Amino acid sequence: MTISHLPAGPTDDVPYEPWDGQDEALAAATDVGRRAAEWIRSLPQAPAPGPVGTWLFRDLPEAIERATASLDPQDCDRMEPDGVMVDGTGGLDEETRSTLAAVPCAVQDARWLTPDQQMRLVAVASLVIGAARLLAEDPGTAITTGELARMWALLDRALA
Repeated sequence: MTISHLPAGPTDDVPYEPWDGQDEALAAATDVGRRAAEWIRSLPQAPAPGPVGTWLFRDLPEAIERATASLDPQDCDRMEPDGVMVDGTGGLDEETRSTLAAVPCAVQDARWLTPDQQMRLVAVASLVIGAARLLAEDPGTAITTGELARMWALLDRALA
């Protein structure tokens, strides 16, 4: 049996090579995020001011735009030099992830929206979180095989 020792050092001493199509895939993410945010802002407003209405029309669209604009294939699952496994986030910060994860619960209090609109909001948030997870787990496959592009096609369908 042959044992090969790989160089152990900080991960930042290995230059990052972008995936083929990465720039286009990330630009498409930003575009679809903008469209999703515009769609959310175009939904009917709450009949009376309240925390859910404010959150839904201000915080949620901002979180979606922030998430899709900050997706990062470099923030993927990896092993540190000391052997500790680190879960990547695909570029989503904790606050953004938390905002998106709250959508299924929050839309239940948005009774002025139709069930169809509520379901579409859940789909949009889920697809954005899913895209980040896809990038975190396997960025090369997500980008080069079109998986990320298919996520955006689904998101566009949810907005239609």
